[in-house]
Amino acid sequence: MEQNARLSFKINDYEGPLDLILHLISKHQMEICDIRISDLLEQYMAAIRSWQEQDLEIASEFLEMASRLVYIKTVSLLPRREEDGEDPKAQLVGQLLEYQACKQAAALLAQQSQGFGLFVRRPMELETDPTYTRRHLPGELARAYWEAVGKGRRRLPPQSEVFSPLVAKPFVSVSSRIFHILRRLYRRDRLPMDELFLESRGRSELVATFMAVLELLKAKRVRMDEGDRTVVFLGRGSAPLSPSHSTTKGG
Repeated sequence: MEQNARLSFKINDYEGPLDLILHLISKHQMEICDIRISDLLEQYMAAIRSWQEQDLEIASEFLEMASRLVYIKTVSLLPRREEDGEDPKAQLVGQLLEYQACKQAAALLAQQSQGFGLFVRRPMELETDPTYTRRHLPGELARAYWEAVGKGRRRLPPQSEVFSPLVAKPFVSVSSRIFHILRRLYRRDRLPMDELFLESRGRSELVATFMAVLELLKAKRVRMDEGDRTVVFLGRGSAPLSPSHSTTKGG
């Protein structure tokens, strides 16, 4: 009977009732100094009942702790008097804090003692031969050479011919597009907007045409007719033409 009691003292990896209570407190995210005894008692008794359903022999320490929790819950429901002595809940909290500190210290000592039983010797110094002894086929050497040459060429800066198409884009003057639109409006009183942009060649000329129309609107030389989307000529106007962007670069 004493042997069975010793074997049943450690149930489901719990060293004792305090260990089980600490596990329940950690599992349900409770504070040790602010334990809800009713919730703790319910969870503790649920663990005891699950062990009984598995036909595990429960040590007397676990049952004694269950009765202690019932007593603490009963005392908490009664009115408190000064001559009652120390609060049993405070005693339990103190024991839990001490047990938790002992567990942390034991875990730290166990971690520090790891590797004490291992003994290794110092690495031996090996003599090395720097002679390259591998043989290669001529084709393999040729492929390696041309691959190295290609990588070297890729590291060189690009030549100026690569950027010449980008740098040599034509500049279209906004003033030239203003005069072009005005010349056409002198012959006709109104011009369709689509016709102005369809005759433009390239992005630079499109941007210059759009800015030219804005400058003419600003100088009150033309107005926009939203009905048929046309530019209507108003005459010379009073405001001078001063384009904010004289040229635009093609893209």
